[in-house]
Amino acid sequence: MSDAQVFAPGNYRFVPSGVIQYSGGVAAQPGHAMRRVVFSRPMAVREGFAAIAAELERAGRPLTALCACELRSPEPVSESGFSDFNEFYANTLAEWGIVNDGVNPVARSNVAPVVGAPDSPSFYAFCYTVESDTDDQTFVIAGSSEVPEGKGSYEDHLIAYRDLSPEGILAKARWVLDEMERRMRVLGHGWQDTTAAQLYTIHNPHPFIESEIARRGAMHHGLTWHLVYPPVIDMEFEMDCRRVLDERVTLVG
Repeated sequence: MSDAQVFAPGNYRFVPSGVIQYSGGVAAQPGHAMRRVVFSRPMAVREGFAAIAAELERAGRPLTALCACELRSPEPVSESGFSDFNEFYANTLAEWGIVNDGVNPVARSNVAPVVGAPDSPSFYAFCYTVESDTDDQTFVIAGSSEVPEGKGSYEDHLIAYRDLSPEGILAKARWVLDEMERRMRVLGHGWQDTTAAQLYTIHNPHPFIESEIARRGAMHHGLTWHLVYPPVIDMEFEMDCRRVLDERVTLVG
């Protein structure tokens, strides 16, 4: 994986992913920290972008300070459907001066709830950078399912493709956990630095939650398990993690 690159207009650095929809993770630059805002209910993407822009303006921050997004979708989609959404999403970030020459520095997770899914792709939460005098570094690692990015078709590269046996789910989990660790290393961090870890799957993680998740140190602040599908059909297991010290909920009418 490539070294981290600096996105100076946003005051953060990022892990290049080789795809347009997201970076592998982001970390605030010195003199800055990350703030996470959760919507009290998911907001449709267009409405959500407007709400994010308003929050950034209130905070006295430029649009380029947006550094991470957490999305919710109605259901898993095909690879072509995923590409169509990514094009609209990335075009908006380009209009904000964030995406340039096909490089997107913003981290992202995108999953589809089993219960209570939104009617259209929606924002669940987002992070942005703010000025800070703390020396404590903050970061967000983007969601990763059990497939390497930038390799072409997901179907051709999914780990344990369509294998829903206990052994198949374990193989997927190990790959995702390894990927979380690789992305954190690029930013100079590890599980011991995280304040939160999130799991996205419909499958039972209990057979390996101690041996594979807890023993790596990924649960020292607990584990938030969302009963969701990853965004693309046949993906089964996804995680993200973060170190963010300023988190808040914004009410949506």
